[in-house]
Amino acid sequence: MTRIPALFHPAQTLDCGQAFRWRQRPEDPAKWEGAAFGQVLTIKEEAGELVLSCGPQELEQTWRRYFDLAEDYDAARRALAGVHPALGEAAAFAPGIRILRQEPWEALCSFILSQNNHIGRIKGILGRFCQQFGEAIPGTDWAAFPSPERVAGLSLEDLAPLRCGYRGAYVLDAARQVAGGLVDLERIDQEPAAFGREELQRIKGVGPKVAECALLYGFHKTECFPMDVWMKRAMAALLPGVRPEDLGRNAGLAQQYIFH
Repeated sequence: MTRIPALFHPAQTLDCGQAFRWRQRPEDPAKWEGAAFGQVLTIKEEAGELVLSCGPQELEQTWRRYFDLAEDYDAARRALAGVHPALGEAAAFAPGIRILRQEPWEALCSFILSQNNHIGRIKGILGRFCQQFGEAIPGTDWAAFPSPERVAGLSLEDLAPLRCGYRGAYVLDAARQVAGGLVDLERIDQEPAAFGREELQRIKGVGPKVAECALLYGFHKTECFPMDVWMKRAMAALLPGVRPEDLGRNAGLAQQYIFH
């Protein structure tokens, strides 16, 4: 076990629609368990600290970056409040949110499957996806996220038990383009967000919102601002005249506060 300061709120961060591989433990709803990068972690807020089921080495190698612990979110909230008072109010409503640094392929695949879905159903689809096609994580009932190479060799018939509908064809196209090098995730990570927007939308079924979500949550392009009809309404009501590009490098965080 490792204890760190309570730099984020587990429920606000892990169940806010940016990641779908976290669940509350049935015996203790205050404890969350999830998988990332082939590892499983439990986390709980306790007496002003976060208790993580990993040692210091695992924290430094995997989870410090995953939870974006090096970033000063207090400074980001102050910067957003300086743009518009409503952003200060939104941040105060859910100050425990952090933007996770997820594995790019997992984020891309997850948001392809998220289209026209709700969080509970997305979690179910992804849970079945990993259990059926991912490698088991020893000592747990979790499985790692399937690699693009593994998924590229599947068929629509293979994906039928997931009950993901038309999204299955999109996942296969994404896997085949990534595995074949037609869409280079490493280059998207290195290039500005504009390059990634164009590259990701070459994938069947990936439109502006899915691309923006993948860039924000999988590549940590924090200037990205996923937009749908609900967010357009929220922006018009709370921030009339403010454009996502006006929010600078903290636009993605602002989107999370407004969404929450």
